[in-house]
This record gives sequence, C-alpha cells and structure tokens, in this order.
Amino acid sequence: MIHFVGAGCGAADLITVRGQRLLREADVVIYAGSLVNPALLDCVKKGAKICNSAEMTLEEVLGVMYDAEEKGLATVRLHTGDPCLYGAIREQMDALEEKGIAYDYTPGVSSFCGAAAALNMEYTLPDVSQSVVITRMAGRTPVPERESVRAFAAHKATMVLFLSTGLLEKTQAELIAGGYGPDTPAAIVYKASWPDEKTVVCTVGTLAESAKENGIRKTALIIVGDAVRQSGYARSELYNPAFSTEFRPAKE
Repeated sequence: MIHFVGAGCGAADLITVRGQRLLREADVVIYAGSLVNPALLDCVKKGAKICNSAEMTLEEVLGVMYDAEEKGLATVRLHTGDPCLYGAIREQMDALEEKGIAYDYTPGVSSFCGAAAALNMEYTLPDVSQSVVITRMAGRTPVPERESVRAFAAHKATMVLFLSTGLLEKTQAELIAGGYGPDTPAAIVYKASWPDEKTVVCTVGTLAESAKENGIRKTALIIVGDAVRQSGYARSELYNPAFSTEFRPAKE
C-alpha cells in the first residue's frame, strides 16, 4: 500500500494523527525535502528507508514505490501542506493504478490555512469577501490564460498566491491591472508555522518592496484583498439572536 500523506504547513505537530501514525508504521518514506520539515522524520521507525524526492525525478520516485510493493513494504509519500494543491499527486496515482497498486490519501493542513493562522485572519468576512481564489503566477510553468492573476483580480475577492514570491514585481503589476487598487491590503507570510515564520502586512502597491525589505524571496504566500484588514465586516447571522436556525429559534 502507498499512503499519500499531507505533512502540514511546517510545524511538526500540525500533521494529522492519522498521518503521524502512518509515518510511524512506514517501511519506506519518500518526502518532499525542499519543503517538508525534517523534524517530521523523527517519528519514523529505525531501519526505515528514507528518500528525499527533491533530488529525484517522477520515474525515480515511482521506482522506489514499485520496489517497496514487490517486497510487501508500506510506503508513505509525504508531501508538504495538503498535496491537493500543487502537489503533483495525480500523475503518481495514475501510474500506480496502471500497475494495480493500491493507495490512499490522508489530507494535511495547507499553508494557506497556516498563513491565515499566522495573521489571526478570517478569509471570508461577511460584507467584505465570501470567496477565496487560490492561484499562482505563471512562471517557468504556464497557467491557463483564463486563470491568470489579472483575470481573477477582476473579482476583487480574497486571493492567495502560491509559488509567486520570486515574481512579485510582475505579480503586483498584474493585480493592479486586473482591478485591485494599489492601496488594497495585502500580506506576505513566510514559512507559516515554522520557527522562523515571518508576517508582513502591506498593500498591493508595496508587495515587491516589502518582500525585499524583509529579505523574503521564496517559501512565502501572498494574500490580497480587503479581508486582510480584518475590519468593516458585518456580524455573522449564524450567531445573531434575531436569526433562526435549524437548531435554535430566533429570540425577540
């Protein structure tokens, strides 16, 4: 069995209970060494084979999986955050299905959740924003034109940008060209939940400058939108005494 496991956004104790159990039981661990906190490997049992996928190709990763299956060993493929976002897991799953190899998937805490926690932020504030766009800038790998940062910016919803810190000047220009004003609140969260976590609150017009001033060039998320301000929102109707729900009648 191959177990795909989300490692969480950084802190070793943010992995799920199930994910930690699978790690402890694994005979083989293939982890994304460029992003996964190595402290997570402290619970791996003695004698387990550990491979760093940052130094491997897809074919090499699959080769380790196939070899483990032939030997009847349990494998954990440990991805950063939750691998449903930019995790490149589907191509691995398809290859396993072609070989008739069973697998399962344990979700993890995504870095966009870790970033919100670092800022004590709610992405969906009533009367401010009720939608979150998760995307990235086109770089060495393309993005469909209909999903460009400029196109999404027209909605002025809360936007979370992955894999874009090294392209901030271009990102800033695309956000403004798409509809966000230069004074729109923004934040940069470096290594959310790690010991060296850093948060910078700024504006869309100062994103590139703020990152440079704080020495942030990678491993950070960009958050854009009025929700960053965490003010000017309406009270939640769910807990309003004048609002009835399935579980509670309205009170006069």
